[in-house]
Amino acid sequence: MGAWSRKGLKEKAKIRLKANYWKAVLVGLLAVLIGGGSSAASGVSSGVQSSSTDMIGDSIVNRIPYISPAGTIMIILFALAVACIAIAIAIVLNVLLINPLEIGRNRFFYRDLEENAEIKEVCFTFDRGYRNGVKIMFFRDLYTILWSLLFIIPGIVKSYEYRMIPYILGENPDMNREQVFAMSKQMMDGNKWNTFVLDLSFILWDLLGACTMGILHVFYIEPYKRLTDAGLYQALKEQMLARTENVVGEQ
Repeated sequence: MGAWSRKGLKEKAKIRLKANYWKAVLVGLLAVLIGGGSSAASGVSSGVQSSSTDMIGDSIVNRIPYISPAGTIMIILFALAVACIAIAIAIVLNVLLINPLEIGRNRFFYRDLEENAEIKEVCFTFDRGYRNGVKIMFFRDLYTILWSLLFIIPGIVKSYEYRMIPYILGENPDMNREQVFAMSKQMMDGNKWNTFVLDLSFILWDLLGACTMGILHVFYIEPYKRLTDAGLYQALKEQMLARTENVVGEQ
């Protein structure tokens, strides 16, 4: 397969979305839940006069009982402990539950490109290669975070380089970490910028979804985007296989 096009990926995604609509919507809803929903909250109280605000603030401050420095330290330490526990729980859930579901979700949409996939595909990793999938996805997240510490742009670049890892694990649950990372890197080589532009092409859809309080996002945009991304994986895999065959033929 030659160079892929945004138009071609989106057209196929629309066709397949119609063919297996409700299952795609349910899995897309899961994608929203595990990926974190977008916030549409707006600011309030912008028109309150400063003098009234000061009066209210003084009234509240006067009602707060005196707390000794030692008590203040204890409160701060307690808040930090609660925050650390919450972060630890979130990390554990992400590693052991959300990442395996991400692999299964991507497997569902990839299989849905050619046939009406079943929702049970979402739980694929819990039946096949769970430990391997958890380990590789953990390193994907870890490497992305570490690269992001070198400023934001390296982290973004690496996130695109690792983008195909969940799809690869959805097809090859027993593949080792070095092979999975190398395969994703090979597939995204020369395709990162075009993939970034593909993501940007959905910005108007995302704005429209925000205007509908996320309703359109759940019932159309999310499964549409996921099927398009699965189509990208399919195109890049075929592109990679074609390059490999050419190299073998030359040798």
